[in-house]
Amino acid sequence: MADPGDLTCQEFVELVTSYLDGSLSLVERARFEAHLTNCDDCPLYLAQIQQTVRALGHLREEAIASVARASLLAEFRDWKRAQGSISAS
Repeated sequence: MADPGDLTCQEFVELVTSYLDGSLSLVERARFEAHLTNCDDCPLYLAQIQQTVRALGHLREEAIASVARASLLAEFRDWKRAQGSISAS
């Protein structure tokens, strides 16, 4: 049986930004890092997010063409809606 303090992969994904910006509480950070050691997939996801931030972190919103910005926002909205209907691993 899983420990009730364990994170699901979906919870992990939802906390990645807070982890990277250092805003998780000590307890949340410990749970997050424990998940990293016990999951085969989430360390790769975290590495991909870190690589994306390094590559695009300097990109200013004003530098994105309005058509591209609208398309990205639509994709994120669709993805978020789909997450509500997909169970976490």
